[in-house]
Amino acid sequence: MLRSRLTAPVRRLGRAVTYTRWLHLLSGAVPAGLCALVYPGASAVQEARGLWLLLIPVPLLVGWAMVPPARLAEGLQARLLLLPGEHARRPGEDPAAGIAAAPAASWGDRGLTALWLVLRLEAGCATALLCVGLPALTGELIAAAADGRPVGLPGPDPVLPRPVAGLLAPLPLLVLALAVVGAGSLLAVVAPRLLGPSAAERLAALEERTERLLEHNRLARELHDSIGHALTVAVVQAGAARAAGSPEFTERALAAVEETGRRAMEDLERVLLLLRAGPGERPADRPGLAEAGRLLESARAAGCRLTAELPAELGRLPGPVSREGYRILQEALTNVLRHAGPVAVEVRVGLRAGALELEVDNPLPAADRTAVASGRGGRGLRGIRERAALLGGEAECGADRGRWRVRVRLPLDGGVRAAAP
Repeated sequence: MLRSRLTAPVRRLGRAVTYTRWLHLLSGAVPAGLCALVYPGASAVQEARGLWLLLIPVPLLVGWAMVPPARLAEGLQARLLLLPGEHARRPGEDPAAGIAAAPAASWGDRGLTALWLVLRLEAGCATALLCVGLPALTGELIAAAADGRPVGLPGPDPVLPRPVAGLLAPLPLLVLALAVVGAGSLLAVVAPRLLGPSAAERLAALEERTERLLEHNRLARELHDSIGHALTVAVVQAGAARAAGSPEFTERALAAVEETGRRAMEDLERVLLLLRAGPGERPADRPGLAEAGRLLESARAAGCRLTAELPAELGRLPGPVSREGYRILQEALTNVLRHAGPVAVEVRVGLRAGALELEVDNPLPAADRTAVASGRGGRGLRGIRERAALLGGEAECGADRGRWRVRVRLPLDGGVRAAAP
């Protein structure tokens, strides 16, 4: 373990991230180099006045940090050079989560950006000084080992024995490499603390992830309801056609399967368009309760003796209420076909007291009454409850005196709230 830690800096010399961090360190000294051309002058950098280069650019950097895009520029540069790839990060670490790439939104962000710029200046000047001085010292040691030239070291006698000078020649380069590795690692640790996302940015990122999860759940429900309904109708029709043994009935069943499959393909295309839609793009329109007739015809084609009460105002419902109501009705009819088969079904849809009320009622086969008496269900019933809750409504699904009833109430103003940004 100790040996691994001692050799780790040497192993890092073979990694690309060491050199991108080296470049990042040297770029921090650019403001000081530009100031050196003005004061104290390039010829005076080696003198004591050159130490002022550690302070002269500071006011300029602080002024630049007050400009909101400065944080964006520094964040992007830190991501690209300090953490450029998976090999430069800890397992599971996301650079976007640690280093923000957005303009400063508060004075706190500006202050941290200014502190980061000053730190980069000092670290860059120190690195630049080492990059110039230590290789020059190696050159002097090599020359001393070759012909006994004096070495520019402090002390009364700068002349080293030639064997000693030869042994010491690689040492300055090793010190430079270790310094670059250490300084780059230090900046990689400090960057998330000074350029990391603020509390408001973390909250916005959390809300965005939550919205994506909700959208994924909604798309999963869309696929479950539309494709599940089509497959259930197709299975019921195929079974009925095989049992009937009538060419005429088989022809009607195949036509119903064809029509149901075509509609399922349309629904699938709508969902795929939702997946392909980018930010700001309007998703494809989804069917609403105004198109409930095709669900009823599909159930009738599957053999259900269906009676329906539909108000004429369905076309004027709020969009979210109409779309979610359509999917709820679709899932309820799918459950009837899947669990009860082609039985008598009553569908009632009404508008009462500022809410849409939807009820689907069917007899429960005797063999299934005990199994479903608890009212619990699988993904379908859970999806019905989730859709109702999304609009501030409520749903009841369960057995009641030998019949299975689905009752849903969706407030009309819930559709307005769900559609609001």
